[in-house]
Amino acid sequence: MPTYTGSCLCRNIQYELRLASPDDARTSLCHCRNCKKVFGANYGLTAKVAKDAFHLQAGKPKEHAADNGSGTLIYREFCDNCGSFILEYGEAAKDHSRYVCVGSLDDPEALPPKVEFFCKDRASWMPEIPDVAHKQEVKE
Repeated sequence: MPTYTGSCLCRNIQYELRLASPDDARTSLCHCRNCKKVFGANYGLTAKVAKDAFHLQAGKPKEHAADNGSGTLIYREFCDNCGSFILEYGEAAKDHSRYVCVGSLDDPEALPPKVEFFCKDRASWMPEIPDVAHKQEVKE
């Protein structure tokens, strides 16, 4: 069973992802406005995993809940010391999934993207990622 470790920048929050296979993580790159804002970048990069695959090892993230702009409540967890974004989940997923910020993994290359969402909002200078699915919207 592969185990992936991660943390915030200051390492106050540390976690493990325990997956039966790397295929149990659906890593996606999202170009929506919300992801751009929360990640402070031109896209967000998360790995969707089962809720029980995420195991907090140290610290306790601070939680922020807000409407994602479409009437859906999104919960985001981050370090209240260094501000590192650790994970997020929506109302519909809260009982079964977590979207872990790939940049918080100790080896972020371990779980490469499988899909790009909201490609219609991709920065004009950013090329498509080859060999992954490309969706103009999420529900496509």
